[in-house]
Amino acid sequence: MGFNNTPMPWSELERTLSGRARTGEHRGVPKDGGDSPAWSTHRSSYEPPPDLAEARSRRTGPPPGAGAPYAELHCRSNFSFLEGASHPEELVEEAARLGLEALAITDRDGFYGVVRQSEAATVVGVPAVYGVDLGLDDHPVTDAEESAPGRVVVLARGRRGYADLARVVSRGQMAGEKGAPRLTLADLAAVGGRGTPGEGGWVILTGGADGSVPATLMAEGPAAARRRLQQLVSMFGPDQVRVEIWDHGDPMDAARNEALVEMALRTGVEVVATNDVRYAHPARHRLATALAAVRQRRSLEAHDPWLQGGATAHLRSGAEQARRFARFPGVVEAAAELGRDLAFDLRLVAPTLPPFTDADGRPVDEAAFLHRVVEEGATRRYGARPASGTSTAWAQVDRELELIEVLGFPGYFLVVWDIVRFCRRREIYCQGRGSAANSAVCFALGITAVDAVKHGLLFERFLSPERDGPPDIDIDIESTQREDVIQYVYERHGRERAAQVANVICYRGRSAVRDMARALGYAPGQQDAWAKQVDRWGGLHLDPGAPATTGSGSPATGPTAPGSGSVVRGPGGVTATVDIPPAVLELAREVVDAPRHLGIHSGGMVICDRPVAEVCPVEWA
Repeated sequence: MGFNNTPMPWSELERTLSGRARTGEHRGVPKDGGDSPAWSTHRSSYEPPPDLAEARSRRTGPPPGAGAPYAELHCRSNFSFLEGASHPEELVEEAARLGLEALAITDRDGFYGVVRQSEAATVVGVPAVYGVDLGLDDHPVTDAEESAPGRVVVLARGRRGYADLARVVSRGQMAGEKGAPRLTLADLAAVGGRGTPGEGGWVILTGGADGSVPATLMAEGPAAARRRLQQLVSMFGPDQVRVEIWDHGDPMDAARNEALVEMALRTGVEVVATNDVRYAHPARHRLATALAAVRQRRSLEAHDPWLQGGATAHLRSGAEQARRFARFPGVVEAAAELGRDLAFDLRLVAPTLPPFTDADGRPVDEAAFLHRVVEEGATRRYGARPASGTSTAWAQVDRELELIEVLGFPGYFLVVWDIVRFCRRREIYCQGRGSAANSAVCFALGITAVDAVKHGLLFERFLSPERDGPPDIDIDIESTQREDVIQYVYERHGRERAAQVANVICYRGRSAVRDMARALGYAPGQQDAWAKQVDRWGGLHLDPGAPATTGSGSPATGPTAPGSGSVVRGPGGVTATVDIPPAVLELAREVVDAPRHLGIHSGGMVICDRPVAEVCPVEWA
């Protein structure tokens, strides 16, 4: 521990060290942005802002001023790493305020933000559409500086369409390299996507400025773009393809939209309006431009020719979209109709554990099998079951088994027991910890080494009917042989049904200051010097919304020269004087807690009752 620790009572320190405090949320110990599980953030249940909660309780229809029905079908969140500038929850909340019929979050090459979108959409009442903005290797698009793949937006219809889309994203990710998937139109067609009305399939939008059809139109002209569109129609059918038009106020928008609509009419394809959204509201435009510069490893000045001219890529109401697209009647209403048709509850996709099998691979009666192995283990731990009556230990074991069976978790306990049994056979040190130590069943199975009965531990802290989902059983496995256990899980459950867990690495104070200073054009040495002023144990944690003032106490509204000094107020009223320019601090505060890239959990795994790639796309670690 350092010399500048924020105040922490010993009682809170004890709770932290014993595991009773939620990692990363206790006062005084901010997350440091690493991918170690010890510094991960545990998200609590989503709660809507007060204004939305109150408005939803009072309102029965769309909010005043919503205007024409409209659904946003092309929207990137900050899970399009270093591209979108708003959290999925922020986008859903703004969609609710604007009265949108539905919202599709279509991040680049993955479903990274869909769980957060689903949770928020369920609470605030905005129907959720799930899709992906996919790059295609066989649709090259050339601009003035570099060659990039053309893109299409693929929207899933129902859980079958979602599973098919997750599989095709996985195929592209595994065919390429980390961060560079390789996917062709033939790959899309091979997986499917047609479906039947109301059951499975996809809807393919032609995309935004980097979309295959619009970019071809601008680079090669209408004839080449029409051939691209006809190729999509021939592979997926006219009912599954939509020509997308948008208006960001660019001088070329009007001419491009005219050409796209004419092309759609000639090809027999419906047109829908979108806004190719990158952030929830115009105030996020500044952060979006800074992230775009970071993504290209340039300063804002160097990246200026490729930046949008204004803050126009935000969510809009149906009334505003109707005014902008009055030249093309019906395109706004078509987006609303399609959004309503495609929306579904993501909980329908939720997986379960695979059926537990014996050594010969045959399914077993999980409850009966668990009873047998617990009976054997409890006999070793507590002695034989009394011939008449019962002992305290056996009564506790029976009570726990009854609740485990009622809640439907026998298979879960068997999976954990099987992993521990493998470790014991191979003499790999492993130990269950945390609240699992409160269970006599875990003690009988050899998962934990603490006698919950002897020490009078409360089982309900580990498992009770009021808890949502299975209990949390953490197993520590010695690091030198952890890979052997991972390979055993793959062998036991199959490569397709098991995968390692990805960590979303988010911006913390140091990384936020470093990247935002880079975007504003400061030298690498200066970036590092300022980043070092953000001390994990000190007062400068860059909590969003924490005030920063210049040395005179006036609000930090623009860049200041290094050395001028800013007073930064952190948790618990702690203040620190730093020479980080206020402009860097402001951008850094906006980006703190935003996703930056993916890492990998050192030992976390997921196991599904179906191929993991049908629940969540998989990619290279």
